[in-house]
Amino acid sequence: MSDTPNGALSDEERAELEQLRKEKAAREAAEAEARERAELERLRKEKQEMDAEAEAERRIEEARQRMEPGDDLRMPIAQRIIVIICCVLLAVFVTWMIMR
Repeated sequence: MSDTPNGALSDEERAELEQLRKEKAAREAAEAEARERAELERLRKEKQEMDAEAEAERRIEEARQRMEPGDDLRMPIAQRIIVIICCVLLAVFVTWMIMR
């Protein structure tokens, strides 16, 4: 194994050991960095999904509020718009029939 007494490392062996330790540390640092990047991407994607869900829930709530009557039981805005459009179309149709 070693030609030095008491199992001591030679200068070449020490240099090789130090080089291998540096390579191992660099490899471990690269692996840690890759894990951190993967975690960052996963967390970003998770945040985007949560934001998208919150936005969808907000839109659904807004649509529900437009379609449901308020506390004073008035007609919702969307229903009022539809009734007005129907009345205008009816008036146009009746006028057209009279003018024929």
